[in-house]
Amino acid sequence: MARKAAQEDGKLAVARSVAALREAVSAWHRAGESVALVPTMGALHDGHVALVARGKDVATRVVASIFVNPTQFGPNEDFARYPRDEAGDAAKLAAAGCDLLYAPTLAEMYPTGFATRLDAGRIAQGLCGPFRPGHFAGVATVVAKLLMQAQVEFACFGEKDYQQLQVIRQVARDLDVPTRIEGVPTVREADGLALSSRNLYLTPEQRQVAPLLHRVLSEIAAIAAGGAMLGPPLAKARDALAAAGFTKIDYVEICDAETLQSLTRADRPARAFAAAWLGRTRLIDNVPVGGGGAAPS
Repeated sequence: MARKAAQEDGKLAVARSVAALREAVSAWHRAGESVALVPTMGALHDGHVALVARGKDVATRVVASIFVNPTQFGPNEDFARYPRDEAGDAAKLAAAGCDLLYAPTLAEMYPTGFATRLDAGRIAQGLCGPFRPGHFAGVATVVAKLLMQAQVEFACFGEKDYQQLQVIRQVARDLDVPTRIEGVPTVREADGLALSSRNLYLTPEQRQVAPLLHRVLSEIAAIAAGGAMLGPPLAKARDALAAAGFTKIDYVEICDAETLQSLTRADRPARAFAAAWLGRTRLIDNVPVGGGGAAPS
């Protein structure tokens, strides 16, 4: 029924409640079909389309969720101005072959009296953790809810938000969630900039500077792959970003690809990570060191 609805007039069937979502998923399961979930906050781009494509590769049905989750935004972050366009997003999902949009209300996700909050532990404490207090607890909680609500076999997340991906893998393992977490490689613009909904905030001038984040990370990853001690190269990378016009650099690090612990030498599977600001826009990116930095799913 959902696939038919997605094909009629380019419109996508929408579930607003947990009950409606489970009804659709249960019907597919009874028919012997498997289901993949693509959790998003909307403002969709080709990176999200790639997640739907992976979902279609691993399962026979795909559900995408859109929920701008307030609990993962800090008090001075961009929750109020985060881009929202459900109609446009639904059209993109339908064109990508998605079967159902799950767009719950705030009250559906966090009903009166809701009090539970997950702590993902050490893996959430480095990199973005100190700069976004409470962020990963909000991510872990809402994703755990989505996985329990949907009760699907697969869930797809982008490697662009690599720390988030590892937090979600930790949650799924620790809570025995019977959903396989699929990591999907970062989709980039032709100049290397990682696709992100927040790229919409960049001015034309900032957009010209933004691709340097990926170039600097790629250079650092190549140096790390050669076995060098990483202190001086990381310092030079920060200086290069500052000289190019990044107004604040939160971090540039090489970390273990699975645990995300910071490394002084890349003597194991690793990734290069950075977070830096252009004006009011915080950009993050990461690349594998030596092409072997992917952690197991």
